[in-house]
Amino acid sequence: MPLASIPSPSQGVWHLFGVVPVRAYALCIVLGVIVAVAIGERRWRARGGAPGTIVDLAVWAVPFGLVGGRLYHVITDWQLYFAPDAPNRPIDALFIWNGGLGIWGAIALGALGVWFGCRRRGISLSAVADTVAPGIAVAQGIGRWGNYFNQELFGGPTDLPWGLEIDPDRPGTIPGVSTYHPTFLYESLWDLALALLLVWAGRRFALRHARVFALYVAGYTAGRFWIEGMRIDEAHHILGLRLNQWTSVVLFLAALAYFWYARGRTDEERILAAGPGGEPPADPAHPAGQADGDEAAGAVTPADEPGAEGETGTASGTDPADEPGKTGEPGIASAGLALDTGGGADPAHPADQADGPEEPADSRKGVAEAASDGRKEKR
Repeated sequence: MPLASIPSPSQGVWHLFGVVPVRAYALCIVLGVIVAVAIGERRWRARGGAPGTIVDLAVWAVPFGLVGGRLYHVITDWQLYFAPDAPNRPIDALFIWNGGLGIWGAIALGALGVWFGCRRRGISLSAVADTVAPGIAVAQGIGRWGNYFNQELFGGPTDLPWGLEIDPDRPGTIPGVSTYHPTFLYESLWDLALALLLVWAGRRFALRHARVFALYVAGYTAGRFWIEGMRIDEAHHILGLRLNQWTSVVLFLAALAYFWYARGRTDEERILAAGPGGEPPADPAHPAGQADGDEAAGAVTPADEPGAEGETGTASGTDPADEPGKTGEPGIASAGLALDTGGGADPAHPADQADGPEEPADSRKGVAEAASDGRKEKR
């Protein structure tokens, strides 16, 4: 008997008012999704994307992901539902709240749903993938606690102080053994550490074009390989390795290959929805057709462009009152020189007087007084 251990919950389902079941596994999945969307939304806005984009894409990703995750689980563990001596009924394959989601299927079909959403909005799937990768890792770390409440997917026997107590009647338990490796905890901690690594690496190396997502896949599968090897639940084996271990190896190599392949990509990723005609939207920092650095040369900024709805068509630094063509107002350039307003008389000068710098009022007064004194002396 170990000196210390982690107790398992006495139950994983609570009934509100004695009727409505509230399942801890489902709560963990929902909480993970909410946190992932919140993280993704924050990162997308920081990248310059429109608020609400990740929330909208989640409407596509979540149902696709749940279906994909359940399909993968049922297909790879079909003997649990359809074998002659299956411990579950075939109908139980639909009961997702009892546990059983394959992350590989969830990511695959979830990505398909996001792809549909990205096409509808006209934004780059690769940019979205990089944005949501850390949040997905956090969601997995939270979702793994559902296995804790269900007392499932634990590892082999252990006497370590953090051994997990499992009820002796649970599937996969060994007679006479009370504590097992808490593989749910190992994977949860691995996922949270991976999320921090993805955020750091994305900023440190300015990773784009789904390279952060590729790093997520490589990091997750590396951890999943050794954690999967510790589990003792029933699974298909190929050449001595569990099926999920082989899947991890294949995806790990594919992720590294893509990470290397995409290293030289420099094409721009669209993060804002396309315009009405399908054309790319204007860069928020520059008007259409303006190259970087034009503003330093005195180019007109979007706010200064004439004709914008609700904006005055003035040059940078010009008072709105100087705008030409306003009824009852003179058209004066920002430098102080008169502009032609259509042939009307300039109220500041007689019709035959050329524009020029006006003399100060005090100077004109002094000249007039001197001329008057001169006339008096001549008299």
